Amino acid sequence: MGVYFNPDNGSFTEDKNSMIYVDKTGLLRFLNERLGTNSKCIAVSHARRFGKSHAAGMIDAYYSLGSNSIKLFEDTKIASDPEYKKYMNKYNVIHMDVSSVWDFHKDNVVEKIIEYIYKDLKNIFGNELDYQDRISYVLMKIYKKTEIPFIIILDEWDCVIRNSEDKELVHKYLQFLHALFKSEESKSFLALGYITGILPIKKIKDESALNNFREYTMVDSYPITEYYGFTENEVKILCEEYNMDFESIKAWYNGYLINGMHMYNPNSVSMALESGRFKSYWKNTSAFDSINTFITMNYEGLKDDVLTMLSGGKVMVDTESFQNDLAEIHSKDDALTALIHLGYLAYDENMLSAYIPNFEVAKAYQSALKTGSWTEISKSIANCDKLLMATIAGNAEKVAELIELAHDTYTSVLKYNDENSLSCVLTMAYFTAPAYYNIFREMPAGKGFADFVFIPRLNAGSRPAMIVELKYNKSADTAIKQIKEKRYQGALAGYQDIILLVGINYDAEGEDKKHHTCIIEKWETK
Repeated sequence: MGVYFNPDNGSFTEDKNSMIYVDKTGLLRFLNERLGTNSKCIAVSHARRFGKSHAAGMIDAYYSLGSNSIKLFEDTKIASDPEYKKYMNKYNVIHMDVSSVWDFHKDNVVEKIIEYIYKDLKNIFGNELDYQDRISYVLMKIYKKTEIPFIIILDEWDCVIRNSEDKELVHKYLQFLHALFKSEESKSFLALGYITGILPIKKIKDESALNNFREYTMVDSYPITEYYGFTENEVKILCEEYNMDFESIKAWYNGYLINGMHMYNPNSVSMALESGRFKSYWKNTSAFDSINTFITMNYEGLKDDVLTMLSGGKVMVDTESFQNDLAEIHSKDDALTALIHLGYLAYDENMLSAYIPNFEVAKAYQSALKTGSWTEISKSIANCDKLLMATIAGNAEKVAELIELAHDTYTSVLKYNDENSLSCVLTMAYFTAPAYYNIFREMPAGKGFADFVFIPRLNAGSRPAMIVELKYNKSADTAIKQIKEKRYQGALAGYQDIILLVGINYDAEGEDKKHHTCIIEKWETK
């Protein structure tokens, strides 16, 4: 019917007709239960490309009077709800992408939003309304006239808060939001408020425009977690349909653990399935700037924590102190929490810890480090592919040399004095190997635990499996003997190709102090 007022269902129709479509209409049942209640205002803050805009298009297609969406939804999950037609296309809907207005009208964004909405209203109601009145009063008059409640959807609502340093403009914008979602007039006309953004709602002193919203974030989005991103089961089904290796998809794009659910970035998974290629689809170059901005801040322990996460570990983080403002970073915890909300870290609520979720995000860090100030670490990571190729080629001398370079790089951060620390350094040294391998540390095998087992996935080509044993103040030969004597190759039972046995030793004392040695042998499986 209009561009912003009672839009048609074109956005959701396009999504549903796309090559890859995953049914998330169960979200509508959740929203139906909150229509006209004190839980009617909902704020979803998730990282980019997690399906927020898809959900917004689905919502206006379902509720908007400007659509006839019966056929569009007849084969979806919500259709099994006996009451789903009760709410379909029965509401006045306003749907606005605030960022599209902000991009062109930064100085008068509020006036332009109202202008665009009024232009649509005038096409329907003509001069029956006084368009000089405040917007909440105009919407109330429409409700009184039609007896049809409003659903208001604001995509990227927080772009003004995130990007403007003009306090007066921010105040004006928040007053506008107050009128839509919390004024006396809105109590009569508003059935549902749905806003999406990147960051949780910023707590601004003396402003209460949005304190009636229920928030769903990258840290906690229960009970609607499954509707933002792809679940693991959804990804498995897609991999079967597109004949793609699930284990590779999992290594590249899994890792966001939200309310105990493994969630995948839907954009990255879709791109990989459509192209048949595993690679990083973080194409927004601002990602690199964001990562470098936060990881290079001069807070005690931050660099250590980042390297711990890059080497596969988790670090404790207090997410409560963050002010939900990228300009208000006052501690290590704030920096890490910002990266969680931006999607560049994941959060384990049970362990209260942050970690790098998958190889795609690790690649984003790799790219960011190349442009940042951590030059020595960047150089070391640049050697990772050389190390992997040298290992596969059986060039033990080169492997020892590159491991030693990695040791020299990370020794100032990691306490390099035992096999566990050597394991951390080795993880960093083989930083790019997860592109082709599932890597297991301390894997049960034979009569003990193999330090590292590299199992090639279907996308690994001719790359062999590898078992790596580490020794400290002993010898590389001792490491190889242990692999054989304890039958660690049993960890690869059923594997029908060459297995490389790799023994690495680090001498912390004596004439060869701080020296690494390596032996590589082939194990023929028969």
